[in-house]
Amino acid sequence: MYKTFLLTALIPLACARAGTDEIRIYQTSRQGDRLTPVQCSTPDQTPERILKLDPSVTYQTLEGIGSSFTESGAYVLTELSAQKRKTVMDAWFAPEGAHISLTRTHIASCDFSLGNYTYAPVPDDMELKYFSIEPDRTYLLPMIKDAQKTAGADFRILASPWTAPPWMKDNGTWNGGELKPEFYPLFADYIVKYIQMYNKEGIPIWGLTPINEPLGNAANWESTHFNPEQMRRFIGKNLGPALRDAGLDTRIWIYDQNREAFMLDWARTIYGDPKAASFVSGMAVHWYQSTIDVGARYLDEVHKKYPEKQILHSEGCIDALGDDEPIGAWLEDDWYWRPEASDWGKFWAAPEDKKNHPPYRAFYRYTRDLIGGLNHNLTGWIDWNMVLNTRGGPNHARNHCLAPVLVDSGHDEVYFTPLYYSIAHFSKFIRPGAQRIDLTGHDDDFMATAFRNPDGSIAVAVFNLTEKEITYALQFNETVKITIPGQALQTIVIR
Repeated sequence: MYKTFLLTALIPLACARAGTDEIRIYQTSRQGDRLTPVQCSTPDQTPERILKLDPSVTYQTLEGIGSSFTESGAYVLTELSAQKRKTVMDAWFAPEGAHISLTRTHIASCDFSLGNYTYAPVPDDMELKYFSIEPDRTYLLPMIKDAQKTAGADFRILASPWTAPPWMKDNGTWNGGELKPEFYPLFADYIVKYIQMYNKEGIPIWGLTPINEPLGNAANWESTHFNPEQMRRFIGKNLGPALRDAGLDTRIWIYDQNREAFMLDWARTIYGDPKAASFVSGMAVHWYQSTIDVGARYLDEVHKKYPEKQILHSEGCIDALGDDEPIGAWLEDDWYWRPEASDWGKFWAAPEDKKNHPPYRAFYRYTRDLIGGLNHNLTGWIDWNMVLNTRGGPNHARNHCLAPVLVDSGHDEVYFTPLYYSIAHFSKFIRPGAQRIDLTGHDDDFMATAFRNPDGSIAVAVFNLTEKEITYALQFNETVKITIPGQALQTIVIR
């Protein structure tokens, strides 16, 4: 049932030279290629497409690309043998694997935890005397430390609380509700204490969002609601100063919800306050507003109005797993290329919004979002759970979702889905500090993006969404003709 991950398949193999440039091409296709090195052919036929690179024109600088640590994923890894766990860690973090560079984790529990928990379990603990990250020591911390130990690993962590401790909220429970104003300073201290405790574990927290999905999740799992004005006050008066006074340089990313018009109001409110804005690096976004639209309009509009502030994709996954698809359909490689996946919106979106949630191809959704999002000013891209079980859990809220790597619990089997390879095409070859460079000749059926890495190499990702083979020319110092199969993703590395 499962394809075996072979680390040797990811070892770079030079395939040809074009003039003074060395060219390598890696391919993942519906036909079965998985980051497979392919020959740099020069077909005789006239190219149907021409992609023109202009490295003199540059855009945003990349922070990183990767996936997320969750307690659920960490638990699932403990069901594997030591050898298989190492295979998964190497696949994500080693330079021979995906070599992801930007990750996310949750501050206290989220839906992808084994249950509800907080680091401040004692009500009215105003000095946080009983604060403890002990709940993370069984699964989550060991997973992160194993990642750190992987040879060649080089990644940063964005952390997000899903909820404040329930006793700090106006509804006194895990899901929904707002943080009571009198607890704004204490919740800021709670976040600072988390960062300090993780630092003591040797795990630096590079960035944070003050709360995950502040607009809510219909109170289906852990959440705390904020509006833009409340968040402006919390960051400007409490969280920002608390981080500063603690000597922490952890970066703040606001919003942390879908790519919709709400982005504009959040940006206007928080960036419009010089004090709050001074603590904020940018805006974090999710992709759940649509299965087919990357939200380019709002990404571009926010970037145009606030070019000094970055936009980071902090979460996206194949959600609502099994709500419509037959259980286990996603254990077949070809399913990821068929328009059979559905998301929450098929059943729960407002009638006028259902057009944004048609059935979709899972591999297309990942690859389209990576290319399209990067072409519309994203400075980073983080997938949700790195690994789950084949049911898409465990999830205490019954919110089952896909992960790029799935574990067949009890059988010591690991399935590297095509989604893993979609991410690896970008994370492996486009490194932190890379600048997006100008590339013309692509469109919605033949998507492409290009980056120049700090080492001077250029990586071009090309995705053929059509079902026919296409020959295209890539023009830079030289002109190279390349053939790409239908429904295939290629990364071309130029050195």
